[in-house]
Amino acid sequence: MAITNYSELKTSIANFLARDDLTTQIPDFISLAESRMSREMNARSQEKRATATLTSGDAYVSLPTDLRSIRLVKLNTSPKEVLEYYTPAKLDELYASNAQGKPRAYTIIGGEIKFAPEPDSAYTAEIVYMEGVPDLSDSNITNEILTRHPDAYLYGALAAASVYLMDDQKTTVYEQLFTRAIDEVKREEERSKQAGSALQMKSDYGELT
Repeated sequence: MAITNYSELKTSIANFLARDDLTTQIPDFISLAESRMSREMNARSQEKRATATLTSGDAYVSLPTDLRSIRLVKLNTSPKEVLEYYTPAKLDELYASNAQGKPRAYTIIGGEIKFAPEPDSAYTAEIVYMEGVPDLSDSNITNEILTRHPDAYLYGALAAASVYLMDDQKTTVYEQLFTRAIDEVKREEERSKQAGSALQMKSDYGELT
């Protein structure tokens, strides 16, 4: 059967397991699969933008609550300016004085972004980031990951179910299928980024994970 929504996914999981006594546990298996996909996937549908208003004399801004990793932080000035990421220790070393100015860099401390130097007036910052996989539920019955990659959802949930059932053989099989599905998603995303342009070298040091 096609897997297009939360209910159909739960039915497919039950069918693959050939069990009718795991109705209560199946949502947990799905949640565990979502947690793993959130850590391992970097699908385009997970990329989002948010803006934050920086105020004079306040170096901190709260991060989006659904943020998993940051792609880019920039000031929407004219011209726009991309900010450099540094570790907290390095940021404090580079901007040790308390002088205010136009922010040039940032770091992450807990659930906040710290800008340096401390803003000397109001600025609008734009944050490009990756969110986790949106959780499926009875009220949120589908998402783009399920629509485009139902096999990843299915095999991830079945791997979690096999661990719960202490079935080592099936755990190995579904882990392999889930890993292959995730790898295929990653390759598909890379191909889509490279389509129509020359291959370029990419550094991972600019991304916070």
